[in-house]
Formats: sequence, C-alpha cells, structure tokens
Amino acid sequence: MAKQPHLLVEPGDVADVALVPGDPGRVDRIAEHCEDAETIAQNREYKLVNATYEGSAVTVCSTGIGSPSAAIAAEELAAVGAETFIRVGTTGALQPGIEIGDTVVATGAAKDEGTTKRYEDATVPAVAEYGTLSALVAAAETRNAPVHVGPIATDDAYYAETDEYVEAWSDAGLLCVEMEAAALFTLARRKGLAAGAICTVDGNLIEGTQKGETDDDELPEKAKNNVDRAIRIALEAAATL
Repeated sequence: MAKQPHLLVEPGDVADVALVPGDPGRVDRIAEHCEDAETIAQNREYKLVNATYEGSAVTVCSTGIGSPSAAIAAEELAAVGAETFIRVGTTGALQPGIEIGDTVVATGAAKDEGTTKRYEDATVPAVAEYGTLSALVAAAETRNAPVHVGPIATDDAYYAETDEYVEAWSDAGLLCVEMEAAALFTLARRKGLAAGAICTVDGNLIEGTQKGETDDDELPEKAKNNVDRAIRIALEAAATL
C-alpha cells in the first residue's frame, strides 16, 4: 500500500491507539507527557508523533479544525492500522454552571456538520464507543478530576453559531459544542473501530464567554492549565485500551 496522501504514513507506521487533537501544537504538548517521542510525518494541518506512555505505544495526530479534516485523518489512520481514536480538544459549554477549565467526556455528538451526511443519514447517531468512553471516565475518576459526561454538539460553522442555535442546543440538554467529534464517532462506528472524546471547556456560550475574550491568547489561562489534565486522562485511558 502506498503512503496515505495527507498523513504520509504507511501500514506499520502508527500504533493501535491514536490521540487526535485538532491543534498541531497540542501534539507536542501531549508528547511532552510521553517517552520515546518521535515525529513520523508532518503535512498541512497534520502532525504525527509516535511515543510510549506507561509502556503502551500511542500515536498522536492533529486533525486541524473541523469535521472534513478530522474525517481525512480518521480514514487514513484507519487505513494503516489505527483501531481506537481519542479526541483531545477544547469546547464551548452550553449549560449554566459549566466553568472554563472543566472537563467534558462525550457520550455522543449531534451531527450539526456536513461531513457525516456524505456517509449516512443524519438520523443515524454519532456515539462514542462504550469501552473508550468508560476508559476516559474511569481515568478521570482515578485522578479525582471533576468531569461532565453526556451528549455534545458538533458544528462546522464557528462564526454562524447564532443565539438561536446555542439556545436550541442548550434546551436539548447538550453539554457543549465543538467541531470534530461527530465525524470521528461516525467513521469509527462505520469501520467497526472505537472512538471517544475528552474536551476542556474554553468558554461558556450560554453565560456569554468565548475563547479569545478573556486573554491575549486563544485560550483562557484556566483552560490552558486544565488541558494538561485532559491530556493525562486521555493518555491514561489509552494505556488501558
């Protein structure tokens, strides 16, 4: 098999478990918690590092922003042998009382994006695989980390998230909104693979705070600090899978 056209990897290049943050910079941040980290490919928004954590091999691969690029990453990782995907991202809260820096583990994602509609009907659910979901929750509980567990929304129009959309998601009981999980859940399910997602809250759309509004950097300080907590939880979950 030739190299995958976007990730530039071949069978045997990646581990069974892949952590998939959106931001290429977060790949390095995850790798700092691991041993034997080695960059194996880098192209466009995709950066791939192989490493070990507590003796377990993991691949860390950025997906860029949004479901289209996340789907490409999932397709190509699956083609070369990855079997489990754990999204490690950031998210905007949709419920009162969810604070910046809190951790959310998704049970499923509303498919308010266009990518999954090319694969299947919108009524087919995008849900996390139970074993991966359970491993993330168990790892959070082991670290005594407060975690919100429940359904989220995946959207692909960041600047078109109107008050009406936000209120509808909130009224439906969705915990937060991000841009990649539904694609990862959908692709993994269709291929008989596994996927989960853990995200750090970087703003609360119901309470009127968004990332970039409280700091000169993209993420508020508390969110930046607690991204490390989510990374640790994801790595500990990966080591058990």
